[in-house]
Order: sequence, then C-alpha cells, then structure tokens
Amino acid sequence: MKTIILSSVLLLFGFQGYPVIAAEKKSSTKPRFENDQLIVRLLARSPDQIAAFYEARGFPSDMIKALKKECFITVGIKNKSSDILWLDLSHWSFSSHGKPVKRFHRNEWKHTWQSMNVPMPSQSTFRWTLLPELLDFRPDEREGGNIILERTGKPFNLTAYFMNGHRTQGKKISVEIDNIKCAEDKQ
Repeated sequence: MKTIILSSVLLLFGFQGYPVIAAEKKSSTKPRFENDQLIVRLLARSPDQIAAFYEARGFPSDMIKALKKECFITVGIKNKSSDILWLDLSHWSFSSHGKPVKRFHRNEWKHTWQSMNVPMPSQSTFRWTLLPELLDFRPDEREGGNIILERTGKPFNLTAYFMNGHRTQGKKISVEIDNIKCAEDKQ
C-alpha cells in the first residue's frame, strides 16, 4: 500500500524517472470457510485491540482487565443460499490437538459482570458485541460478533454445523476451520 501511494505521489509531482515498484499482493491467511451456501470468517483480536475498543466505550478498568486475558475472535457470517440458515453456537466446538478449547457462553459473562458490580450500560454494550447464541439468517443476510475463548498459545480448530430450512428442518451444513490462533499484542 505504501509503495502504491509513494509511486502515485512521485508520478503526481513529475518524478517519472524514478522506478515504480508494484506492491506485493499478500495472500489472506485469515481463517475462513466458504461454500455455495455460506461464508464464515474469523479474525482474532489482540488484547490491546480489545482493551482499546471497550475503553473507548467507557468500560470499567476491572472489566477490561478480565477481557484482555481471553481470546477474542470476531466472526462474520453471510448466508449465500436462497434458504434460511440457522446459527446455533451450541453446535460449535473448538479444539487443540484433540483437547477442547473452552468457549465462554454469554451467560457466564453476565454472572461475572454481576459479581463485579459492572454498571448495566457496560453489561448491555458488551452483550451487543457478542455473536448471538442462536440466530436465523435469511438469504443474503450477514451477521457478526465476537466469541470469546480461553486463551491458548497453540493453534486450534473449529468444527461447527448450521442447519437450513424453515424451523431447522433442512440438511446439516458442516464447517471446519483449522489453524486458528489467538492474537497477541505486538512487542
């Protein structure tokens, strides 16, 4: 990106004699799944990114400190089909080398925040940032939100499935995403 901007500036100011270097196209290494029915994208957030996001929304420092300890994954889902797809996070499991990686249910956070006497506006905003536990996706609909896992330094996998059709009476759509990693702060 910097090379393209620099090249444009050089050309704009008449420095055509300078060599123009094409920017390298980086391949996407973000974990994702796609078929003709849906797209699932995962983006790990570093502790500093999470802290900045929630700090900007006025969250108490105790709450931010607790959140920085965990592994945040922002999930984006798109229904590419002409049918209803059903997200049910109880059908999602994370594992590393055959051992489960814990996903925190939103109710666990509710109890944690209540025990810490976190103000209700912060609790509500936090819930709003999470991926819903259960949701129907209409054709061409998108949804996103965070899932929170126990932090691990090892790569892990997601095995999940979606159901399709009215009242989840259609077929199962299996999703597998490998080599997911918790983001770390840059040193």
